[in-house]
Amino acid sequence: MTRPKRLNATFVKSVKRPGRYGDGRGGHGLSLLVKPTKSGRLSKTWAQRLHIDGRAVNVGLGPYPVVTLADARKAALENRRVTYQGGDPRTGATPTFAEAARYVVRLRRATWRRGSKSEAQWKSSLQTYVFPVIGNKPVDRITTADVLSVLTPIWNEKRITAQRLRGRISYVMKWCIGRGYRRSDPAGDAVTAALPHKVKRKQHFRALPHSGVARAMAKVQAAKTWPGITLAFRFQVLTAARAAEVRRATWDEIDWEQRVWTVPAEHMKAGREHRVPLSGQALEVLREARGLRSEAGLLFPSPRGGMMGRNAPATLAHRLALGCVPHGFRSSFRDWTAETEVNREVAEAALAHVVQDPVEAAYRRTDLFEQRRSVMERWGDYVMPKGLAQ
Repeated sequence: MTRPKRLNATFVKSVKRPGRYGDGRGGHGLSLLVKPTKSGRLSKTWAQRLHIDGRAVNVGLGPYPVVTLADARKAALENRRVTYQGGDPRTGATPTFAEAARYVVRLRRATWRRGSKSEAQWKSSLQTYVFPVIGNKPVDRITTADVLSVLTPIWNEKRITAQRLRGRISYVMKWCIGRGYRRSDPAGDAVTAALPHKVKRKQHFRALPHSGVARAMAKVQAAKTWPGITLAFRFQVLTAARAAEVRRATWDEIDWEQRVWTVPAEHMKAGREHRVPLSGQALEVLREARGLRSEAGLLFPSPRGGMMGRNAPATLAHRLALGCVPHGFRSSFRDWTAETEVNREVAEAALAHVVQDPVEAAYRRTDLFEQRRSVMERWGDYVMPKGLAQ
């Protein structure tokens, strides 16, 4: 079919070749987009190319035949009149902050790890602090003052929450910029200058001196609670791992013959696979854990067979008055390695710390596994002497 210089009703109805067909000169940027659908049919939709605030944008005008050629031309002319007067024909379709935020959360869902609480935390914080203040406001009308009205009431008392909220607001606004709804981020540098500064000392996780770890392990081993919790606690200490890595660990990550626990990249903070040499004590903990039932194959399941609650080990530490939190045992391990003259690189590798120097990282090709194996055996003997491991 010959393509006309200007669209006509017959061409619009009969065209079957995929492509974009403009309405020619005097069409005010109107075009018909023809493309195949998954069902094998053709989709025909109207769009208009406009310049708004110096930026070229596409404005959808609806599907054909619901919107006819005459209807599309009428809408295109009206939109052109609005832009000529300095307006924005999309104003009626500009989302509110709440609408934009919910869409961004859906977009990010695929990037969050399975089992992560990120989505729930985003939704809860926005619903609690942001939506009541600016949730119903169109995103193109939100100012830095609006963002400050959200953050200022909680900035001093809930600094971490407020900082995370600011980042989430900024993320939503950057999405809006990309979609052409606004031109700047109201949660940017101006907010930094306007919010009060408060120097706060970094709070480290409470930890025990390494000489007290064996005593704490004995208390944990004797605790009357669900064995999955005590076994996970002991395994975390013996491997110097992070709590999340232990909670998510499954039996297919364990190589009994090679005495290795391979933590997959998606479970690691640094996002890369990590091999952990298993001491005799760590293997004994795993043998005890074999009796725990879990259809998901978890090493240390909850009583119902699912993933253990993230606060379960910390709650046990508090109940036993250990004077530390589970994560603090990584610090105890690091102090012990320093005082027993373990090579620094080996100790850092055991903790799965990322090499900060980019040059050193580029040339580092080994995870020092065999050297770490002897270190973890000595650590196991130190915190859980084999005569007491039963």
